[in-house]
Amino acid sequence: MLATVADAALRGRSVLTVVDLSPSEIGTVLGLAGHLKSARAADQLPLLRGKTLGMLFEKPSLRTRVSFEVGMTQLGGHALIAHGSDFMVGSRESPEDAARVLSRYVDAIVVRTHAHEPLRRFATAATVPVINGLSAAAHPCQALADLLTIKDRFDTLAGLRLAYVGDSRNNVAASLAEAALMSGISVTFGCPPTHRPSEAFLTHLQQLGKPHGATVRAFTSAIRAVRDVDVVYTDIWTSMGEEHLAERNAAALLPYRVTAELMATAARHALFMHCLPAHREQEVASEVIDGPQSVVFDQAENRLHVQKALLVALLTDLRGIPTQ
Repeated sequence: MLATVADAALRGRSVLTVVDLSPSEIGTVLGLAGHLKSARAADQLPLLRGKTLGMLFEKPSLRTRVSFEVGMTQLGGHALIAHGSDFMVGSRESPEDAARVLSRYVDAIVVRTHAHEPLRRFATAATVPVINGLSAAAHPCQALADLLTIKDRFDTLAGLRLAYVGDSRNNVAASLAEAALMSGISVTFGCPPTHRPSEAFLTHLQQLGKPHGATVRAFTSAIRAVRDVDVVYTDIWTSMGEEHLAERNAAALLPYRVTAELMATAARHALFMHCLPAHREQEVASEVIDGPQSVVFDQAENRLHVQKALLVALLTDLRGIPTQ
């Protein structure tokens, strides 16, 4: 199916959280990502020829930096990066001033930062699309790549069940749950009370899922959260910048470690997912992450395809490009 006028409405937009996209727009991005994943490299070169992507990274990065840089190269464009020593959102200069200047140099900007509010201010002032490459509040690129990975395996999203086990308050858990519920995937969290999403956020998630028949629940039992689900997901127990909480988090989250025994309570066909980097033998046993149910490296690859799709959708009108 070729792009429609509605699909073209993505052009010029910024994506800071999953909910900046409608469910149909998420479908457009996933469809375009699938097309780019299967298309010949030579056919993709003209799509962003002459375009430049600025990447502003205050936090260390492997997958995000490489996937965006390679993606722009494959689409015929160019990417350049400024590290934290060169650029600090809201510190070295105001987010608004930095955004206005950089908007005159580049065609789109990826920001990987700490606090979300300066990023929001930056995007509001920018006159080119801004993509959140990770902030304390959200990681939309990861969530979209996760949906593509699930869709590749099950050929559908609606009606599936996903369990997120561990620190259910972090940015990955938040964005993944939003994306899943907007796509018709029901979500269960398995976490201690100290790492449970707030009641306000759970209500927000319930509202996202209701039009799509998807539900959300939080359990203190990992087994109850994982029982019979199609996807089991976890992440590191301590996020960047919170290293001082590592010992406390390890003690609280040890019962939520994903082991072969825990995976056995999920559906027999269940996938294991992790956004990486992983701390093996902490949040996940090596036999699980290296086992046949693991799709963690498919997830990592799909960051490339989803981010290419986002860039094409935000920088072109998608004319003549399949999105289904």
